[in-house]
Amino acid sequence: MSETGLRYLFEALNAGSMRAASDRLNVAASSISRQIAQLEESYGLALIEKGRRGVRLTHAGEIVIAHYRNQVADREALRAKLEELRSVKSGHAVLAVGEGFLGSGFTDMIASFTAANPQIHLDLSVNSSQQIVRQVLDDEAHLGLVFQTPHDIKIHVRSVIAQPLMAIVAAGHPLAGQTSVSLADLARHPLCLSPRHFGLRQILAGAELRHNTYLEPVITTNSIHMMRETVRRGAAVTIPPQLSVWSELESGELTSIAIADDAMEDATISLILRAGRQLEGAPARLLKMVEAQLRQWNRPLRVAEV
Repeated sequence: MSETGLRYLFEALNAGSMRAASDRLNVAASSISRQIAQLEESYGLALIEKGRRGVRLTHAGEIVIAHYRNQVADREALRAKLEELRSVKSGHAVLAVGEGFLGSGFTDMIASFTAANPQIHLDLSVNSSQQIVRQVLDDEAHLGLVFQTPHDIKIHVRSVIAQPLMAIVAAGHPLAGQTSVSLADLARHPLCLSPRHFGLRQILAGAELRHNTYLEPVITTNSIHMMRETVRRGAAVTIPPQLSVWSELESGELTSIAIADDAMEDATISLILRAGRQLEGAPARLLKMVEAQLRQWNRPLRVAEV
């Protein structure tokens, strides 16, 4: 099927004659006639009635033109959908994150994204770092946010920022005025920590071995909300990701204290996607916003005066 022949037949019908169509298309009338003849030869049927001054379709010609019109309409619909995708008016994006990200800074980012993109459906999956990596590898999630950079050649680390582990206390806590604490200092206070199989707790376990000091929490929880509320009430010290209490640290309600161990400084946050995966439309828009938020988290805290 000749696309050119179909277009010439369509234009000849609309213009009313080969001559008028040649003026519209800026091609010779003989070229239009030749293309239509080749189309008829290809189909084995006459498409226009011969011997008439104007162009009039045969029944076969009407079927062909109806098909061509449908093709043109389908192409226009495709272009419109692709343009809508480019302008990100709608779409679907999946972000997989760890529990430790679910502080007010993160939820503010999600709220901003949905407000700016009301027709984009955002699927937020909360899981362990190991499961997040699997989701990204299996294309179940477009993006993943994890603590510590995964070492897997099939994972592309788009962005990585430092996220030192620090002791978090209420503003009125006895440790609040200190710039640094040892594990022995922490062991003398009630602690609220994540379970031992969590990645951040494993980093802490390495420090315990190095310093021969073992922390026994009074509360063990996988809930960042529980950690935050326990510390806010002055009932315990916790060691969560700083970003999960970002707003409270900026307001001065909570304060962070460096832990005297070099490994605490090496903790990171990584934005990951499957190696080789190209993101378009809604996922690409989400990628840009998450990267902007990571840059925000990477800056020094603007601590309020108290």
